Amino acid sequence: MSYLNPVQSIPVYRADVFCVVNGANLGDEISPMDDLVLDDIYMLDTAASRYRLALHADGGGQFHIAENTELGNPGGLVHMDSALSLMSPDGQTTDALILVEVDDAGHIADVYMLPMAPLAPKVEYTLVGMDRDSAARKFAQVACVSFTRGTHITMASGKQVPIEQLTVGDRVLTRDDGVQEIRWIGQTTVRATGDFAPILIRSGALNNANDLLVSPDHRLFVYQRIDKLGTGRAELLVKASHLINGDTVTVQDGGFVDYFQLLFDRHHIIYAEGIAAESMLIDPRTKPALPPDLLQKLGEILPGHGQRGDHGLDVQKTLLERPDAIDLLRRASTR
Repeated sequence: MSYLNPVQSIPVYRADVFCVVNGANLGDEISPMDDLVLDDIYMLDTAASRYRLALHADGGGQFHIAENTELGNPGGLVHMDSALSLMSPDGQTTDALILVEVDDAGHIADVYMLPMAPLAPKVEYTLVGMDRDSAARKFAQVACVSFTRGTHITMASGKQVPIEQLTVGDRVLTRDDGVQEIRWIGQTTVRATGDFAPILIRSGALNNANDLLVSPDHRLFVYQRIDKLGTGRAELLVKASHLINGDTVTVQDGGFVDYFQLLFDRHHIIYAEGIAAESMLIDPRTKPALPPDLLQKLGEILPGHGQRGDHGLDVQKTLLERPDAIDLLRRASTR
């Protein structure tokens, strides 16, 4: 299969900052699943920092460390070893993924931990669950662009329908290809913290009719009548997380969130709460999020799913690091 291979940067801990303080592996750092023991109690080092691990996937779905990483050896192979469940003293559970970098000989070069919600130092976390089967799927969910429950999607008729009421086969209006049928709808419920905390784009911020709540990496489509940002392109794709300004665009942290993914035969720009936003994109990162039977059914269309390049320029965060960025985009864009 031929895919675009975007780089995905994830904030991880080195394994040696999360160690057993009580249990069978006393003193040991977090490690691959074969060496772990349930009910061991871990604690995060008070000086622990998260580092950016940059990954890209090849056509076969294997992950390699990209050049602009803060950790690891560029080109090194990284395996999704396992998914862990950690319980804090208040009874809350936090999922974490263990990633293993291997050298050319297949030996472990380094181990990283990606928590799905913030971990606090000086808190005891008990290992209450671990498995290999869900690791790839949970990592894929981090990369999936998602709408939240209650988001109104524009249908072929022009009617606005809450996303949770949609079904496979429903006809949705797309920006470039008219009416398209939904092929699959995914749904996950996660704690709205850390990398899964949704981004709220308040009504009117980008000429949206109502508040829009999406996953952090969800890209919105903006058409500039005048090139206010100096991108050299009229059509832009902008990540929601890059627009955070603490006022009209904020992080909704806390509680739980229901995320929905809409899949079409191709990657499309659709309309949510009156503004243009991307649908789910299938590439080597997100592919494991799909059920196996659906992957087999869609086998013929998946190779070209992410190859479309006419949706616009993917705007880098550095161009948006200015207090008036959201206002510039709102004034430059068409309704």
